[in-house]
Amino acid sequence: MNPVTHFFMGWAVGLPAELSYRDRALVVAAAVSPDIDGLPVLLDLARRHSPESMEYWSSFHHSFHNILFAVVVSLVCLALAKRRYVTAGLAFLTVNLHYLCDIAGSRGPDGYHWPIPYLMPFSDKWQLSVPWQWELNAWPNVLITAALMALAIYYAWRRGYSPVVLFSQRADKAFIEMLRTRFGDVVL
Repeated sequence: MNPVTHFFMGWAVGLPAELSYRDRALVVAAAVSPDIDGLPVLLDLARRHSPESMEYWSSFHHSFHNILFAVVVSLVCLALAKRRYVTAGLAFLTVNLHYLCDIAGSRGPDGYHWPIPYLMPFSDKWQLSVPWQWELNAWPNVLITAALMALAIYYAWRRGYSPVVLFSQRADKAFIEMLRTRFGDVVL
């Protein structure tokens, strides 16, 4: 799925827990983090007129989509968080939800089903994939992203903070003010 979908999925997973901004940012970062293995696409873009134009991306994409990466990300969150165990647990959950989302909705335009090498680097025996995997730009991905964004907006109006706070508290305050002006103040 799209990194934007993973971002909003990480935000949604963190909503039930009362987390600090930093802990919430760690959970969201964990949700998106497996896609850092897609950065080699920048090298491929530099070589886009070459016959091997997507060689690096094809070789490395999904190489961080495994249990070891999930554990490492969770341990980093454990070390950096205020609510250490809650944040680390949510980080582990969001990384694995990232994998699940990619298993369901990341088929390429060429029809290739991207498998998830979950037990790597320990074993390459278990490659997770499904035969019905939909394309990256298919309507289920758009629907899931829209639903997660709607949930984030609803909770922003209700609670007084949104994913925008991860980038700017001032912009988040303006966004919340706009929501409450448009939809009314929250009555508890």
